[in-house]
Amino acid sequence: MSHKSAKDFFRPLAVGAPQPLREIPARPSRAIHFFDPSNAKMAAKVPAMVGTVDVLLGNLEDAIKADNKVAAREGLVKIAQETDFGPTQLWTRINALDSPWVLDDLTTLVPAIGEKLDVIMVPKVQGAEDIHYVDRILAQLEAKGGITKPILIHAILETARGVANIEEICGASPRMQGLSLGPADLAADRRMKTTRVGGPHPGYLVRADAPRTDDGGFAYDAARTTYQQDLYHYTIARMVDACVTHGIYAYWGPFGDIKDTVACEDQFRNAFLLGCVGAWSLHPAQIKIANKVFAPSPEDIAHARRVVAAMGDGTGAVMIDGKMEDDASLKQCLVQVELAEQLAAIDPDLKAMYDAIPAPEEA
Repeated sequence: MSHKSAKDFFRPLAVGAPQPLREIPARPSRAIHFFDPSNAKMAAKVPAMVGTVDVLLGNLEDAIKADNKVAAREGLVKIAQETDFGPTQLWTRINALDSPWVLDDLTTLVPAIGEKLDVIMVPKVQGAEDIHYVDRILAQLEAKGGITKPILIHAILETARGVANIEEICGASPRMQGLSLGPADLAADRRMKTTRVGGPHPGYLVRADAPRTDDGGFAYDAARTTYQQDLYHYTIARMVDACVTHGIYAYWGPFGDIKDTVACEDQFRNAFLLGCVGAWSLHPAQIKIANKVFAPSPEDIAHARRVVAAMGDGTGAVMIDGKMEDDASLKQCLVQVELAEQLAAIDPDLKAMYDAIPAPEEA
């Protein structure tokens, strides 16, 4: 199997295409909010959502009926041309690569709104070959349309094969921005048993040991505490490792039970704690949840600033509140502080909250 020279990796794939990025910018993307560009009522709300959500995504794939595909594509072009997105990123999810609509999606969107499109989300990615296909077409269309910045690619993990090939997918192109976990399609492909989109299953659990009896045996029929486990823990952790290795970003996908905001917040928080930087939003209520969960708390930032202030040049170790903090702690704290600064720049409420935190020497 032949491999491209590392020196060639950052050369454009088409003459006249923009220079590939050497580093994917760390732009806030707590919520990727999906909207249907063919729905006039929904499209009319898009301009007012600018600034309230980090990413607005015009959806062309699942949830858009076959006879609405062209209307959604044309609707997205109109919305993008007429809207100033300011601090909000504009993404789109194109149709699957085995569909009859995907080529028209790319050849329509890039010439018309390529300068406004930050990221193209590609569904059901199976391996590097899928990324290579989109990569080359984007370069050709960028060159033809005079696009000055490369459009990035985001892949959705929705199949077992995609998870098995996760490393090569992440490293397939300098355009790779990140990965999202698509739990419903992945569960179906794996023959997993789940109760809802992005949800767990009450049967996937651990049970406390049986209590001891007076004679030293076990009361196996006694009531025993059970805890439901996360069916996607392994996949999220593997996705985060692969993304971090390749300098890109991991996201939780959809949570389908819109009314169960408590479970949604739990799922988003689990993903955040494992290293994801954002999640999909299918309803404005989920934007609020994601904006809250994927931003460090004031307590986290207060602690992080104390560690940064105490560590000085970053070597050695210090004791803070009875706990040892060292170089590894400092790196984690710097990530938190940097994220807080990025979010404060676009979110006035978070800025006020972070600004109210006492300086370390005053704490």
